[in-house]
Amino acid sequence: MNHLSRQLQRARMAVVGFVWLAAVTGWAQDHYPKMALPQQLITKQAPPVVNRNVLLQTTPENAIVLVSLSRQRAYLYAGTILAIDTPISSGKKAGFTPTGNFTILEKDPNHRSNIYGNFVDSRGRVVRAGVSARIDSAPSGTHYEGAPMFYFMRLTPEGVGMHIGILPGYPASHGCIRMPAEIAPQVYTHVRVGTRVQVTY
Repeated sequence: MNHLSRQLQRARMAVVGFVWLAAVTGWAQDHYPKMALPQQLITKQAPPVVNRNVLLQTTPENAIVLVSLSRQRAYLYAGTILAIDTPISSGKKAGFTPTGNFTILEKDPNHRSNIYGNFVDSRGRVVRAGVSARIDSAPSGTHYEGAPMFYFMRLTPEGVGMHIGILPGYPASHGCIRMPAEIAPQVYTHVRVGTRVQVTY
């Protein structure tokens, strides 16, 4: 009889617990918003827009570049007329991409990073990817190979610039301003060393 009483008591406790859990869950759903899926938090960037007529009038003498970090967009102007509006990916942490007024200090279509890249073996196979030449040590038998930064337009002596790169839909670089592969060469062609670049928040 004691055994049967204990079983009934456990069953009652289980039912009470289930009712309580259902009530709490319902309350939580009413009072807290549902969690968003990660892909819902990453908004798809609008594609580049190129005004071909204005681009034809854009020269290294009248070109100006504006970069908006908050919008994750870059704009190439011919004087005051917009030629290119493109998505970008800037520094993944605040301050990685400096704001202010800059001029293009260097242009290099085949530039490679002297800080970030991979350790590769004598056959060119990647042994360790995504390393920093400043803090990582090369495994035996490997050497450092800088990450490609094609159509590089340097903005700071420290190495921040604009170039072709991956655009995941959010700030993700070590400071550089990444541009789509079809856009960076067009910007590169229409600017020169000395072209003004304004980076704003």
